[in-house]
Amino acid sequence: MTASLGLGTYRVRAVEEAARTACADGVVWIDTAPNYGGAHQALGFVIADHPRAMVATKTGFFTPDEGGAALRAGLLATAQIRAGHSLDPGFIRWQTERSLATLGRIDLVFVHNPERARLRPVELHAALREVFAVLEEFACAGRIGGYGVATWSGFMHDAFSVSELLELAIEAAGSGEHHLRAVQQPVSLVMARPIVLALDGRGPLVLARAAGLITFGSSPLHGGELPRLVTPELAELIRPGASPGTACLLAAASCPSLDVVLLSAGTADHWAAAKAAVAAPLDPGHLRKVTDVLAQG
Repeated sequence: MTASLGLGTYRVRAVEEAARTACADGVVWIDTAPNYGGAHQALGFVIADHPRAMVATKTGFFTPDEGGAALRAGLLATAQIRAGHSLDPGFIRWQTERSLATLGRIDLVFVHNPERARLRPVELHAALREVFAVLEEFACAGRIGGYGVATWSGFMHDAFSVSELLELAIEAAGSGEHHLRAVQQPVSLVMARPIVLALDGRGPLVLARAAGLITFGSSPLHGGELPRLVTPELAELIRPGASPGTACLLAAASCPSLDVVLLSAGTADHWAAAKAAVAAPLDPGHLRKVTDVLAQG
């Protein structure tokens, strides 16, 4: 079974058009963030028209304009503005309020690349606990559906584990039920370790799925670079007759324990081709052959 196709909005130019195309399929995840250009502003109108669409945004990174507003509000210091990223609880609350006002509703708020804070694990875990406590407030008030962690390298570099995130969420929730709902990490033929681990029944995706969390795979084409790196022979091995881009997406979407693969599909044709690509998954044995070939290369 392949992961379902979700729309990632990073570097998508015509965000509103792309979102309306994706939403025409009914229940679909749209993944965005305040620092993804003007995505938030464009998506608010689409979300209002498509109540079945599921909306995930992020908190942590900010644009220069948003950073300036946070500075004027006394939420961030000048040094923090230069970093472009903050896990300060007051800032997280303020940014989430702004995102709600712009988007209208939010099903998931991902803490965006918390490893970017460059803290020692014990300090990072303490910071995440405080962030989770803020997001628990929003979830308990019914203002967001839940929250998660979207990481680029946190699992890879052991900044935190799925079990540690769950423990932090339980602590943040206090006596109530926690609202940690999802994890997101890169899954691609470049970032292939999650696939290899999942094929062996191990790793963050498997553990998150077992814990009842939604698993998201980002950057299946590695920022658009991957199709240029894949040889015709590898594409043919993945799926005879497939283009390099189609083959790469299919490999990522076939990763065991992956629920949603996020693709920045900017046009209706791109979205339709991607849907067709993931409709027939690779079986685990075939996918293992692909990862074995990559390991040998």
